[in-house]
Amino acid sequence: MPGHVKKTTGPDEDPCPYLVVTLDMKREHAMKPYDPKKSYWCPAGKGDYMECMLDEDDGTKAKVSCGHEKKVFKSSEIGQVNPPKFEQCEDMANLTFLNDASVFWNLKVRFVAKLIYTYSGLFCIVVNPYKRYPIYTGTVVKMYLGKRKNEVPPHLWAITETAYRNMLTNSKDQSMLITGESGAGKTENTKKVISYLAAVAAPKKKKGDEKKVALEDQIVATNPILESYGNAKTSRNDNSSRFGKFIRIHFNAAGKLCGCDIESYLLEKSRITQQQSVERSYHIFYQLLQPHVPTMKAECMLGDDIYDYIYVSQGKVTVASIDDNEELEMTDAAFDIIGFSNQEKWDCYKITAGVMSSGQIEFVQKGRDDQAEPGDLNYPTKVAGCFGIDANQFLKAFCKPKIKVGAEWVTKGQTCDQATSSCGGIARASFDRLFKWLIIKCNETLIDPTMKKNNFCAVLDIAGFEIFEYNGFEQISINFVNEKLQQFFNHTMFVVEQEEYVAEGVEWAPVDFGMDAAACITMFEKPMGIWAILQEETLFPKATDKSFADKLQAGLGKLPNFVKPQSKTDPNAHFACSHYAGIVSYNVTAWLEKNADPVNDTVVDVLKQGSNALMIYLWREHPGQSNPPEEDKTKKKKKGGGGKTVSSVYLVQLGELMGILHATEPHFIRCIVPNTHKQPLMVETELIMQQLTCNGVLEGIRVCMLGFPNRMLYPDYKSRYAILGAAEIAGSSDNKVAVRALMEKIAFPVEKYQLGHTKVFFRAGALAYLEELRDGIVLKLVRWMQGQCYGVIRRKVYNNKNDQRELMKVIQRNFRKFQGLRDWGWFIIIQKTRPLIGQIDLTEELALLEGKAKSAYGAYEEQVNTKKRMEEENVEMETEKKALLAQLQSEQGNLSEYTDRQSAANIAKTKLESGLVDAGNKLVDMEAARQQATLDKKALEGDNLVIKKDIEDLEISIQKLEQEKTNRDHTIRTLNDEIANQDEVINKLNKEKKHVSENAAKSLEDLAASEDKVDHLAKIKAKLEATLDELQGSLNGEKRARADIEKTRRRVEGDLKVTQETVSELERQKKEAEGAIQRKEKDLTGLSSKLDDEQQLVGKVQKAIKEVQSRVEELEEELEAERQARAKAERQRSDLAKELESLGERLNEAGGATHAQVELNKKREAEVGKLRKDLEEANIQQSTTLISLKKKHQDAVAEMSEQIDQLSKMKAKIEKEKSGLMHEVQDVRAATDEIGRSKASAEKSNKGLLTSLNEANKKVEEANLTLGDFENNKRKIAAENADLLKQVQELENQANMMAKLKVQLESQLSEARLVADNEAKERAALLGKFKNLEHELDGVKDHLEEETGIKSDLLRQVNKANQESDMWRSKYETEGVAKAEDIEMNKLKLQARLTEAQGTIEQLQLKAAQVEKAKAKVAADIDDMAAQADQAQLLNASMEKKAKQFDKLVNEWKLKAESTSMDLDTAQKECRNASSELFRVKSAYEESVLQLDEVRKENKVLSNEIKDIMDQISEGGRSIHEIDKIRKRLEAEKMELQAALEEAEGALEQEENKVLRSQLELSQVRQEIERRIAEKDEEFQSTRKNFTKAVDGMQTALEQESKGKAEALRMKKKLEADVSELETALEHANAANGETQKTIKKYHGSIRDAQAKLEDEQRAKEVTRDGLLANERKANTTQNALEEARTLLEQSDRARRITEQELSDTNEQLSELTCQNQAIAGAKRKLESEMQTLHGDLDEMSGEASLSEEKAKKAMVDAARLAEELRSEQDLAAGFERERKLLECQVKDCATRLDDAEANALKGGKKAMNKMETRIRELESEVDAEQRRMGDSIKNLSKSERRIKEMSYAADEDRKNQARMQGLVDGLQDKIKSYKKQIEEAEEIAALNLAKFRGTQAQVADSAELAEIGRAHV
Repeated sequence: MPGHVKKTTGPDEDPCPYLVVTLDMKREHAMKPYDPKKSYWCPAGKGDYMECMLDEDDGTKAKVSCGHEKKVFKSSEIGQVNPPKFEQCEDMANLTFLNDASVFWNLKVRFVAKLIYTYSGLFCIVVNPYKRYPIYTGTVVKMYLGKRKNEVPPHLWAITETAYRNMLTNSKDQSMLITGESGAGKTENTKKVISYLAAVAAPKKKKGDEKKVALEDQIVATNPILESYGNAKTSRNDNSSRFGKFIRIHFNAAGKLCGCDIESYLLEKSRITQQQSVERSYHIFYQLLQPHVPTMKAECMLGDDIYDYIYVSQGKVTVASIDDNEELEMTDAAFDIIGFSNQEKWDCYKITAGVMSSGQIEFVQKGRDDQAEPGDLNYPTKVAGCFGIDANQFLKAFCKPKIKVGAEWVTKGQTCDQATSSCGGIARASFDRLFKWLIIKCNETLIDPTMKKNNFCAVLDIAGFEIFEYNGFEQISINFVNEKLQQFFNHTMFVVEQEEYVAEGVEWAPVDFGMDAAACITMFEKPMGIWAILQEETLFPKATDKSFADKLQAGLGKLPNFVKPQSKTDPNAHFACSHYAGIVSYNVTAWLEKNADPVNDTVVDVLKQGSNALMIYLWREHPGQSNPPEEDKTKKKKKGGGGKTVSSVYLVQLGELMGILHATEPHFIRCIVPNTHKQPLMVETELIMQQLTCNGVLEGIRVCMLGFPNRMLYPDYKSRYAILGAAEIAGSSDNKVAVRALMEKIAFPVEKYQLGHTKVFFRAGALAYLEELRDGIVLKLVRWMQGQCYGVIRRKVYNNKNDQRELMKVIQRNFRKFQGLRDWGWFIIIQKTRPLIGQIDLTEELALLEGKAKSAYGAYEEQVNTKKRMEEENVEMETEKKALLAQLQSEQGNLSEYTDRQSAANIAKTKLESGLVDAGNKLVDMEAARQQATLDKKALEGDNLVIKKDIEDLEISIQKLEQEKTNRDHTIRTLNDEIANQDEVINKLNKEKKHVSENAAKSLEDLAASEDKVDHLAKIKAKLEATLDELQGSLNGEKRARADIEKTRRRVEGDLKVTQETVSELERQKKEAEGAIQRKEKDLTGLSSKLDDEQQLVGKVQKAIKEVQSRVEELEEELEAERQARAKAERQRSDLAKELESLGERLNEAGGATHAQVELNKKREAEVGKLRKDLEEANIQQSTTLISLKKKHQDAVAEMSEQIDQLSKMKAKIEKEKSGLMHEVQDVRAATDEIGRSKASAEKSNKGLLTSLNEANKKVEEANLTLGDFENNKRKIAAENADLLKQVQELENQANMMAKLKVQLESQLSEARLVADNEAKERAALLGKFKNLEHELDGVKDHLEEETGIKSDLLRQVNKANQESDMWRSKYETEGVAKAEDIEMNKLKLQARLTEAQGTIEQLQLKAAQVEKAKAKVAADIDDMAAQADQAQLLNASMEKKAKQFDKLVNEWKLKAESTSMDLDTAQKECRNASSELFRVKSAYEESVLQLDEVRKENKVLSNEIKDIMDQISEGGRSIHEIDKIRKRLEAEKMELQAALEEAEGALEQEENKVLRSQLELSQVRQEIERRIAEKDEEFQSTRKNFTKAVDGMQTALEQESKGKAEALRMKKKLEADVSELETALEHANAANGETQKTIKKYHGSIRDAQAKLEDEQRAKEVTRDGLLANERKANTTQNALEEARTLLEQSDRARRITEQELSDTNEQLSELTCQNQAIAGAKRKLESEMQTLHGDLDEMSGEASLSEEKAKKAMVDAARLAEELRSEQDLAAGFERERKLLECQVKDCATRLDDAEANALKGGKKAMNKMETRIRELESEVDAEQRRMGDSIKNLSKSERRIKEMSYAADEDRKNQARMQGLVDGLQDKIKSYKKQIEEAEEIAALNLAKFRGTQAQVADSAELAEIGRAHV
């Protein structure tokens, strides 16, 4: 992949310079100038820092000197410089001064020094070097393998090794979170982690698996595929991962690799179709055009030019650091390694090529229309060919997609832009689904099913926090992930830190740093948070970006984390969020579209019908448009429950990821980009500081400064700072005492440090003071030492020069003497004869050589003897070997046949297991298919019912419309008839008019004005008649509609009753069917248990086979070892034979033809022959033993074959039982199918009842709203509890004052010592009364606290009422006097409540006065007790003794714990000693072998020397006499040599015996060590379990004892005043002790009686404990019941929301139908429309009134239910009270008994007294706990009562709202009446007009008659 480096064959480069700070660097740092008080960091511009010297700092401003320049900064902007000791610090948590500048400087200096890894507390910081360093080689793996984090330099692999070891030791899953910006090296570090785990935990290959691809290779091979499809070039990184991944690497119990799975997050889909100019798309697009695969372009129909494809050529097309051809080679090979089939691989390539070519699909405009048409068909045909679909259908789907309008599908024309964007959406979605499929496929192949998975190490590679110039949807998603991870980091980091504080015993108040990011996260995740609003707006059809931004501002504008945009680079930003890393401004443009991620359903339908199997599989989950009912179903489901959006899927994935991370042990790696130019060793300060802020490094340091970041072990502290106070350190053996003394000596502030059990903890910056003091002393010592050293050196130089001067004088004197003697004769003779003194004597030399020869010959003879002895031992070993081989053959048979049969059995077993797994999978698949079919059937039936109801409703509406149409037609006809009649009348009048005009022109002129008036009136009449007719028709229609509604309502009510009855019957049938299913499931479970038993038997047999196999392997190994030993012995024998021959030859040459040598040679040859015969016999015996072993092996194989036959029979039985189970399963399936049918019919009838459920759900919603108010009140109550706690503290102070008074009274007890013995019993009784009074006082205090709580609740209610009254007043001031009167009524009620609250307050004050009186009584009782308190002397002494005994018990427990830890340490030491002994024995054995080799070499050297000596003797040329003397002497020496040789052989024999003994001892030691190790392991495990149990018990006991100890200490403090006086009494008691010892024997009997009584008391205590446990169980049951009620309430809330959504859907449908009706009735006049709107308002108001009535009823029902629950709680509380009283009585009786027993025990002994008092304390603590529980239950009851009151108040409010709504309804009815009056007045006006019209007609008729009369007269 990009950046991969090929392995070299040479040796690895030394990694130390890149990991460790060198000595030269340390020296350079030590020479750096530093002033601990004045060295500071100051800003240097552009985010950089520079070192300066502080001149002055007044807390607000600081003056510093930067060189010769003076500057002024704020005090918060400068930070102190760390001492040179911390330069290039490996862990920045150890820095003395933790500030931004110090952190940046440390990182910068280490980065420049090529040290890229640095720790910062619990996490590791990695700076990208932009260069390959040799720190990832095999040698580095060995460096970090098995090492702890603090033993090796900082490295990524140190964190990985820690995680791996923690997983193995703690058996807990591990996770590694790698975060950072793009280009920071996250992916590379992830690969390094995976490669390290693969190298460390790779399993060993079995014989025959050599050809298989190793699992670790497959895991590593996933990187090329994921990087090709998920990585791209960006402006910062050439190989940037554009997705987040979570890789889990699974391991078995032995820590071996057994699988891997991958999850991906937030793939950047926009990069597929768009890139910037300096970036490019995903690597795979450019790899497809490379020549590595020759057929790639032809198969994928691609061209040669990358610029032909617009989607991938908008930016860069090549990258200098990436070879695309090589990457294609690696990707193609990775497909084969992981196990992709050839078809899958090519389908993947084709789909990728199709996505790449989709950008070339062009659309053109059709004529003048906006309709898009396909353009060039070249690329569309290629895309269709790659996708396996028809090109015409593909293009048609883009240009004319189908949409659903009502119940029909219609095609919709698309513009060119719409079609192009739709094409891009399909390309992006296809590539995204392909990427997810690749991950699923990799996961399937990376899991090894044959290995059991125990734990996993996970690696999270995800982008870090992003603050860009333009921040959109992707940035807010990534930033939210980082917000969650930062919260998880804070919680994890500081929980671990605080756990260390607690473990070390440091005084520390726990702080939850994880809540720092809670406010921002809540803003995102709350019900109306950012994600919820985004989801709602995405699903809303008419939502826009502006409406989304407005909703965000309205809903979240008041939150502190939701601020105004502050971006300078994006002026159009809509809002900003205050994250942990800073304020980020976001722009919401296109968020809704990105969240919805829409695709063309018609195109998806075409893709699903293609021939590309992979493409069909990718779109299998998408519904498409093939089945309209399914589409309707899905649409309804989406409408009711919301569809899947990007944010919803992302939030689900994030929730699962956080759940996994919380279940693991996390490790954090933060990656940093040093510069934007990708240059090595280059640093940009501003960029690094921004990343440190975004990664939470500075945040972590900030929180770390609140604790104790610096810590040192006590030995380290002593060794470093003993110079400050050596006397204090040496004066105490206790570490804490010594350190505290030293700190007090140097006046170190106490608040700057804490002393733990093993470490000293320092605040940030505290170590600098210690270092300063130490440096001052060290500087003085160094200067003194330098002075001493310089003095010694100069004295040496002076002495040397002085000696030289003296020697020169001696030389000169001697030279003068030589000058005077050189001519003297005797001096010359002495000079010549001096060299002859001390010459070598030949005889002495010869004697020395002869001595050497004798010693060599003796060694030779010793060698011969040792050879004989070794041969004898060899024979013995051969016999033992034969016996062992015979024994092996008797125990085992032929191994090869056995292994063959075993392999066959394993194959058969695997086949059976695979068959069983396949059958189980088929069963599961069939069951899932059946369930899916039933669900589909139910859904289809429900849809059919809905469609039928819709059809019925439409038919009814059509009938109504037809009726209205006929009515309108009738009215139109009547109006036409009337118009025709009027026309006829007008015609007649015109005729008459003409006739009259012909006869009388004058009369017409007079009547012209009247005719005009008549025409005008006629028009008015026509209009009025038309309006009247229309109004009458509308009224009749409304009456008919009301009658129809009443009929339908009655019919629906009847149907509802019938359906309710059918539902009840179906539920009964359902219950019966469920019972039958349960019985069948029980039968199935029984059969499955039988099957499991059979499988367990098979597993046991397989285990036995494996054990036998392992035993055979062990015997094989032993046999191989014996063979190797035999071969070694044979080699030694051959070597010895050769040495014998060579020695014989040398002796023959040396001794000539002597008789003794001949005899010796004959003897040796005879011995050699014997040895050969023995060897041949041993070979024969070995062959016989091998034959016997083979026979026995064959017998064992036969036995194994019989066992295999038995296993096959068992397999047949299992298969028969399996077939029977399958038949039974089929029967069960048939029964379940019948049940499913009946259930479907029941569901049909149930859907008719949904309308009734809607109303109920509305009521539930209102109840939930009231519950939300109650929860808010609960939070306020929690906030007010702090005040109550303060009051409790005041009461405790008063109690302390009372205790002080008591101590003063007890100081007066010294006067009545003598009366104490007589009045002990009375005092015990008084003590019991006192304890009862204390209990009563506690009860009174609790009652007072409850009363104060009630008081505060009442005051809070009053405040709430006042606030509500103010709110209602401000809201309804403008609505009239009626609402003001209501508000006044509420105010009066609230005032009444206020008076009631004041009355209760007064009552509480009276009760407080009563409590004060009771307190005074208690004080009086205490005064009375003071007179009788003389009896407390003995009790004081006994309490002192008890305290001492308690301390002894604590010390004993501590000793036990220390002894257990010592035992553990000794066991570990024994293991180490055994291993060291084993190593020592091995080394001794190796040394003995080396010594044997050296002896042999010396023998050879001696023989060579003998030969040389003999040669020298033969060449001497001496006389025969001398030779005879020499021969005799040599014979004597020969004898001596033979004796010496025998001695040497004896010594050799002894050495060989030692070797054998050491070998035997070594084997014995090995066995013993292994046995001991096994025993120690078992003991360790058992002791570990016992210790854990003991520790748990000890913890509980310690808690109890700590309570008792606190009580004892309290009593001890009270009685300290009397201790001094009691000491004098103890002296008198010691004098009387001798006399009391005589009476001890008498009291033994009474002690036994007391012990019997104590046993009775123990029994009573156990009875009371059982009662307490029963009460606790009851309390738990009640608590569980409450939790179940809450869960039911939450379920009802969810159901209410669902029904509300469905109600809104039905309301939308009704609104659409009403719109259609209004469109049809649009011809009506304005008056009719007003009437309709008024009627609609009236109906809505009446509906709201009915809803409010129902809500009030529901609230009353809820109140009744809560009252019933309250009664049940009261009954339980009364029962608890009765039980408490009984227990108190029992406790009182026990107390009296215990007091008596205490009195007896005081006389009898101390131990009984201690036991009785501890039991009394336990009983008292249990009684106190019970009383506390009762108090809690009473408090809960009071809370529930208050809750009921609040609900009743809410019900009253609902009634008021109902009354107000009724008033509105009445007002609307009044308006309707007024409109009716107006109509009636209009009708009267119309009647008047008609009367006038008729009068004018009569006048016209009269005038006509007059005209006729006049005409007749004429």
